[in-house]
Amino acid sequence: MIVWLNGTHGAGKTTTSALVQQLIPHSRVFDAEKVGETLMDIRPGLPETDNFQHWPPWRPLVVETARRVLDYAGGTLVMPMTVLVEQYWREISSGLAQHDVPVRHFVLHANQETLRGRIMGDTVLGPSAFRLRHLEPYAEAARTWLHGEAEVVDTTHLTPAQAALRIAEAVKR
Repeated sequence: MIVWLNGTHGAGKTTTSALVQQLIPHSRVFDAEKVGETLMDIRPGLPETDNFQHWPPWRPLVVETARRVLDYAGGTLVMPMTVLVEQYWREISSGLAQHDVPVRHFVLHANQETLRGRIMGDTVLGPSAFRLRHLEPYAEAARTWLHGEAEVVDTTHLTPAQAALRIAEAVKR
């Protein structure tokens, strides 16, 4: 099984995924961003883009990597990854379904004011214009399709540990 943690930058996906992994036996964290980083390391580079998710190889490589890791190791993969383009989510989720990999899709949500505060106050990464630019695309995806495709966990007033516990309990039901 895959427990996919979606949501915009600053919602707490990375922190929460590590905590979810501790609560679900036989689980591992797989950050699909590493697949994008591999594509970014190709030299000479792939066609210019502002987001590696736009490269057509990224989506099937995420599917293939996740399913092969599950085939090899079993258990559950906890995958913290923002996917805001509906077509991309459909490609990934249908690709996993073709391999009979069940996916529990969660969106870590917080209101815009909270997200801005988290991004600006991030002591690890520091304030990030890149992360701030994704707030409106996230809000649009949330309004139009994303919240209908996932189990929404509002993290506005939750600690990452509380969010992780809610997700782990939902998965165990």
